[in-house]
Amino acid sequence: MSATTNISEPAAILFDLDGTLLDTADDLGAALNHVLAEVGLPLMSADQYRPVTSDGALGLLQLGFGSQLNDFNYHKLREKLLTYYQQHIAHHTKLYAQIAKLLTIIENAHIPWGIITNKPEQLTQRLLPAFPEFNRCAIMLGGDSLAKRKPDPLPLLVACETLAVPANRCFYIGDAERDILAGNNANMTTFIAGWGYIKNSDNLANWKADHHLLTPLNLLPYIFPTN
Repeated sequence: MSATTNISEPAAILFDLDGTLLDTADDLGAALNHVLAEVGLPLMSADQYRPVTSDGALGLLQLGFGSQLNDFNYHKLREKLLTYYQQHIAHHTKLYAQIAKLLTIIENAHIPWGIITNKPEQLTQRLLPAFPEFNRCAIMLGGDSLAKRKPDPLPLLVACETLAVPANRCFYIGDAERDILAGNNANMTTFIAGWGYIKNSDNLANWKADHHLLTPLNLLPYIFPTN
């Protein structure tokens, strides 16, 4: 857990993308099923692929191929999955409920906000324009934007440096343990996005987040604490 549990009036708010701001599961699941169909393997249902959506191409391919993944060229499978995904990137993807309202409130309070994701930067840049709510995003860093990615705190610290705000006055919200690790190691106040791609097997207490949100608007009392 970070040392900033009681911090108020954040200088900036940073978000993970998949499973936090956007529900991208069905587009990524369609990309996985496209690859599986090509090699004649059974397709995955939404109940199967949704919990591993935050784990990226590797997690999806491990789900679909199981022990047979070693029988294929992983890099070629990954390229096929990401190529299909890029071509169909926003067919089913949608904002989570309350996210648009939350971002508007943050913007009206003149608090800068940004996106720190492990999704490749090229894919992220292709996806974000489909949602006008992201037009005022102050900073975006993808998984390959820097030399290190989450759970390393480097992207979060670079974001703070770019925004000229101290890390210990920032919030970071994400739905995966890597998000909380990165935020804690950057000395930010960390929040679990409880509406995201959290597995039944995840022990959220072990993540040592400062707070667990059930809905996006549950963040508001931490942004605007009452005295």
